[in-house]
Amino acid sequence: MSPSPTTPSNADLLARFQHANPNHHLWNNNGTWWLHCTVHRPDYTKERLRESLETGDLAEARRRRDARLLELAARADLRLSIRPARHAHAASTMSLQTAA
Repeated sequence: MSPSPTTPSNADLLARFQHANPNHHLWNNNGTWWLHCTVHRPDYTKERLRESLETGDLAEARRRRDARLLELAARADLRLSIRPARHAHAASTMSLQTAA
């Protein structure tokens, strides 16, 4: 699915994402970081992806998240849905503060 002139490409979305909250799309579940994101398919369906990053280290989780998002962005059959976070949820803020 190719983007229209008004729809940003996956590369544009990833560039925008990198300047937003550095922990966007990350969730700490009992000490293990997870990736959460949404992808859109050519048949106009969408899917929420939740994948364990299998690490308790925040810096490593960010690296693994970035690598996985790049893999997803390279796929022609998927379109990422990435929006900068407007505000942090209290629970994720607490998790991030304890992990830092």
